[in-house]
Amino acid sequence: MTQSFAVVLAALLPVVLVIALGWGLRQAGVLAEAFWAGAERLCYVVLLPAFLAHGLGTADLAAVPLAPLALSIIGPILAVSALLVVIRQRLAISGAAFTSVFQGSIRFNNYLGLAFATALLGAPGVGLAAVANGLIVPTVNVLSVLAFAAFGTTRPSVSGTLKALATNPLILGTAAGAVWQATAAPIPGVMATALRTLGQAALPLGLLCVGAAFSPRVLGAQPRGILLACAMKFVVLPALTAAACLAFGVRGPPALVAVLFAALPTATSAYILARQLGGDAALMSAITTLQTLASLATLPLTLAIVLAVAA
Repeated sequence: MTQSFAVVLAALLPVVLVIALGWGLRQAGVLAEAFWAGAERLCYVVLLPAFLAHGLGTADLAAVPLAPLALSIIGPILAVSALLVVIRQRLAISGAAFTSVFQGSIRFNNYLGLAFATALLGAPGVGLAAVANGLIVPTVNVLSVLAFAAFGTTRPSVSGTLKALATNPLILGTAAGAVWQATAAPIPGVMATALRTLGQAALPLGLLCVGAAFSPRVLGAQPRGILLACAMKFVVLPALTAAACLAFGVRGPPALVAVLFAALPTATSAYILARQLGGDAALMSAITTLQTLASLATLPLTLAIVLAVAA
């Protein structure tokens, strides 16, 4: 266990340093404030979809137990979502606050997942990260939009909900990669290289944006909701995912990536969705900030356990 923890910590430290650099650059005002919003938008609309399309489209899935892995990843997300809906009445929080707790319990930071999978597993980690993204992105986006439709203060219409899903850049990137993978389409070399280059840019810029998004001032908002989201994200969801991997026979690197993505902190894009669809944006910001900070301690421990028992 000690050796596994050291391996994980060594892989995570460079990621932490890049995140810290992003925070330092923003605090020092080295770049114009408008840069960060534009950079985050660029990652969300162009770079990360390009990574998903290229990574999923070119991944070697011959040795990946795709069906058991899908069950091990999606099943626990659905279980946590159902549990939250069942206990919602006992939480004594508003519908808007519930949507933030909901997102904080199931959404994940794509950039951290990609960085950690690559640091721990090298090139195979990129393919597995693309597969995990491909499974999780549509699932959590559909569930989140449905949660806003049911509990948000600005509830979108059916057509608005469908439009939000159909135009989501991450879902579109995932769909393109899935079609590429399923059909083995002969993508021109120039286009494939361009997609790979754009996808590679998503990681460093995304990590800098994660650091720049830190906002410790918001941590006093609704501690009950924050703690519940953290418990679901760092304890319940990873535990259910690990149990599902054992039940469905998923071992080694696929199990490591499955639990890694389950244990990731919430994405900063959850805050944007909360603002647009009637959620509690202040609570969402607090959950995102605390989870990102806490994950620097929880992820090494979680992954070290998985490395020790899931080999």
